[in-house]
Amino acid sequence: MSLGNVFEGDLASLIFNGTAIANLADNAATAPLTDLYISLHTADPGEAGNQSTSEATYTSYARVAVARTSGGWSLAGGAVSNAVAVAFAKATGGSETLTHASIGTAASGTGKIVSSGALTTSVVVSSGVQPNFPIGDLTLTFD
Repeated sequence: MSLGNVFEGDLASLIFNGTAIANLADNAATAPLTDLYISLHTADPGEAGNQSTSEATYTSYARVAVARTSGGWSLAGGAVSNAVAVAFAKATGGSETLTHASIGTAASGTGKIVSSGALTTSVVVSSGVQPNFPIGDLTLTFD
């Protein structure tokens, strides 16, 4: 069995844009998340991992918040992608190769991963390098 195409879109809209699924799910929790957080990784965090699994450690690294709105995430044809450019802090020290990114629920710590995947191109970070992802560069598919 698999999810229906319309429901896949509804589910993506609930998670990434905070849009209710009529008669089934809403975004009216006491304090619903207003942002999701992008984290970078030096290896695949895997389905059992969390946002801190193999997370980047270069000096000045921090996760980047992206609003759970249509201004933060674009939904089209079963795919979700960043609707804003995602720029991480410029490295002020350390050196590592970033191979994966994840979208999760926490600004720091062991947040829950919503989705993760390999970067199209690995990013070698050293002092002075700033990882950047243009609009549409971080894409996941519901199917």
